[in-house]
Amino acid sequence: MKIREGFVLRKVADATIVVPAGEASVDFNGMITLNETAAFLWKLLEKETDKEELLSAMLSEYDVDEERAKAGIERFLAKLEKEGLLA
Repeated sequence: MKIREGFVLRKVADATIVVPAGEASVDFNGMITLNETAAFLWKLLEKETDKEELLSAMLSEYDVDEERAKAGIERFLAKLEKEGLLA
C-alpha cells in the first residue's frame, strides 16, 4: 500500500499538512492536518510498504508498546482509506 499520487506533504509554520496537487485536487479539495506521528507514517507510505514495516518503524522511532502502535496505525490507515488517499 502507498499514498495515492497527487498529494503533497508540507510543513507550514508549526503545522504539517497534506494538500492535493494536479488531478488529485479534482476529487479532493481542502487540506489535511497531521500530527507528528501521522506525518511520520505518511512519509513511510509515500513508497510502497505494508503494515508490518509501518509497525516496525513506529516501534523503532517512538516509545510505544506494540498493541498501541498497531491500533494507531489501523486508525490512521482507515482514515486514509475512507478519504481515498491510499493507492
